[in-house]
Amino acid sequence: MVKSFLKRILFSTVAFIALSAHVYGVKQSFYYQIKVYHFKTDQQEKTIDEYLKTAFLPALHSTGIKDVGVFKPIAKDTSDRLIYVFIPLKKLTDLDRINTEVGKDKAFAEKGKLYLNAAYNEAPYTRIESIILKAFASMPEYSLPKLTTPKNERVYELRSYEAATENLSRNKIEMFNDYEVAIFSKLNFNAVFYGQVISGGKMPNLMYLTTFNNKVDRDSHWAAFGPEYKKISGLPQYQYNVSKNVTLFLYPADYSDF
Repeated sequence: MVKSFLKRILFSTVAFIALSAHVYGVKQSFYYQIKVYHFKTDQQEKTIDEYLKTAFLPALHSTGIKDVGVFKPIAKDTSDRLIYVFIPLKKLTDLDRINTEVGKDKAFAEKGKLYLNAAYNEAPYTRIESIILKAFASMPEYSLPKLTTPKNERVYELRSYEAATENLSRNKIEMFNDYEVAIFSKLNFNAVFYGQVISGGKMPNLMYLTTFNNKVDRDSHWAAFGPEYKKISGLPQYQYNVSKNVTLFLYPADYSDF
């Protein structure tokens, strides 16, 4: 009877340890904020750059956000110029935390005063857009690019896949989690993140960022992707799950952490 009792205790303990290892072995998904600065003039760009480089990024670093990305479009649109800022968050509540902490940072206030104290008729931007994403289960954390070229030669490809309905968007995310992320990883696309848009102006939607040494490197990777993707694109369960694909080619600012 004692032996039977001890066996039950041992079995329960082993089962608990195994369950705990499984539960705690699963990584929590990061959240990401993408801030998009819209502006029109060279002076505005200079002001935003100076603010991000000397005030905002150092302030974020001081709050524990180790890596922050700043990206600019390769093709210039003179009617609406853009700067993208990528901010990884371990928890969604970090967004409020860092805004509060940065707002109290005296060095941030001093170094960013030209931007922060701009006059109403000399604003450094026309608007700021914010997109919040949750990382896919298949890649729950961001990754820094492993590239060899100077930053100004690189091609970063930001893709946005809109869907007609929420269910179809979830279906496309399932396709990524089950197949596509593995293909991108196998072919070394140097992805920074994959994420579901949970707040933004264009939903339902997912976004992801892949990085390359240059345009030739980018084209050769996508040429290799085609045959691999063809194996899954015809599967009946994954039809009509993208209604619009927006592709942007970016490069990192010289002060970007990515």
